[in-house]
Amino acid sequence: MAISISVVLLLLILTLIFLRSGGLKVSHALVCLMLGFYLASTSIAPSIQSGLTATADIVSSLRP
Repeated sequence: MAISISVVLLLLILTLIFLRSGGLKVSHALVCLMLGFYLASTSIAPSIQSGLTATADIVSSLRP
C-alpha cells in the first residue's frame, strides 16, 4: 500500500513538472490518466502490480 501511494505521488509530481515546463500538454496528461484507469481494470493489472512490487523490493534492498 505504501509503495503504491509513493508511486502515485511520484507520478503526480512528475506530471505537474512536465505540465509547467510545457513538455506535457493537458490532453496528453488526460490520455495517460485514462490509460491508467483502463489498465487497472484489465486482467494484466495484477502482473503490473507484482512487477512494480518486485522492482521496489530490489531498489529498496540496494545499498549505496
